[in-house]
Amino acid sequence: MSDAISSGAPRSALRRANLGAVLDHAWTTAEFTATDAMAKAGLTRSTTIDVIEELGDRGLLRELPNARAGGDYRKGRPSRRFEFRADAGVVVGIDAGRAHLITTVADLRGNTLARTSVDLDPEHDEAAPRRAAAASALDATLAAAGATRDEAIALCVGVPAPVDASGMSPQHRDRFWQRMNPGFVEAFERTIPLVRVENDASLAAVAEGSVGAAVGCRDYVVLLAGERLGAGVVVDGRLLRGAHGGVAEMVAFDHVTGVAGAWGLGYRAAQWAREDVAGGMIAPDRPLALLAAAELDGRHVLELAASGDSDALRIAERVGEMLAVITGVFGSLFDPTRVIVSGAVAAGIEPVLRAAARAVPDELDLPSPELLASPLGADVVSIGAVAGAVEIARAGILDLPRRARARAGAG
Repeated sequence: MSDAISSGAPRSALRRANLGAVLDHAWTTAEFTATDAMAKAGLTRSTTIDVIEELGDRGLLRELPNARAGGDYRKGRPSRRFEFRADAGVVVGIDAGRAHLITTVADLRGNTLARTSVDLDPEHDEAAPRRAAAASALDATLAAAGATRDEAIALCVGVPAPVDASGMSPQHRDRFWQRMNPGFVEAFERTIPLVRVENDASLAAVAEGSVGAAVGCRDYVVLLAGERLGAGVVVDGRLLRGAHGGVAEMVAFDHVTGVAGAWGLGYRAAQWAREDVAGGMIAPDRPLALLAAAELDGRHVLELAASGDSDALRIAERVGEMLAVITGVFGSLFDPTRVIVSGAVAAGIEPVLRAAARAVPDELDLPSPELLASPLGADVVSIGAVAGAVEIARAGILDLPRRARARAGAG
């Protein structure tokens, strides 16, 4: 076998690549031997052993008791076994919605250690208080996990605004995007080495690709579609952003007949149900008419549709036709194999998906993408934020000073 980079490469680049190859294997493997790592990383045995020793010195690997000590080995010399130290630091994901902060502290494999949720007043969303609230939530959740910022390797924040590759949002006519993303990169990078800020729908796409309905899929669109529409787009396995983070910015649907705005599927279901009740299209003794207007939300409409209520099914059919138009637009622009409806609305979306699937072929000349409901529920952005933090930790941890240490009391 040969090392991962040709012998002509600079020594530091070669060493970094070799360390990364073995660490990548370790990060996703329960336990392994030097022979396992050698085969996966494509390195010589001597290089593999040397790299394992360095990763151990960095606190990223630990050696396990050998098989004989564990009682599982009978003949010959037992192989040395190693495992990744998921306790060598923590990562943090923050779902920074307009009306909430959901903060999750996890180990380096993304296993949750602590989670907090704070409600915000959406009518008072000034930048400085929002930054302060996020910082307070971060420290409180770290404390709940028995950790501090000194142990935090990476942080990822999801916001309801376009975000470019540097974590900044473009100017908005009423500065809404600046209030939603009030300099989070600058606020946190002073104390946490790796900081990533993303659009919330983009993090929903990260979540679906990591543990949701897009695992193994390289071309897909994820729709956050409750009150407002948002979309995360993955093409050829790459999350798309654009120059200003504006890929799939939903103002485009203001100009699309059959959609007429960026209102979500849940919003439209509730709106059309209220209009049908007010217009006498639903009998007074029917379930939708018996609900007070303030209680008539998308969840109720979709739950009734799923139970077979004819009035709700008629509305779900109309919402499905709207989703078919949306799918046709994204299908024409990005040619995905899947379109995934994500967020809380996904729980009752099946009647809408069935209606949309019937209508999509009329909206698209390309093969129709598969329409799926996310299994991740209302926490999809939070899940994506943790996954995003793990991604940047894996990509950058070898370039950091040796500040990561095993958490106190960890085995």
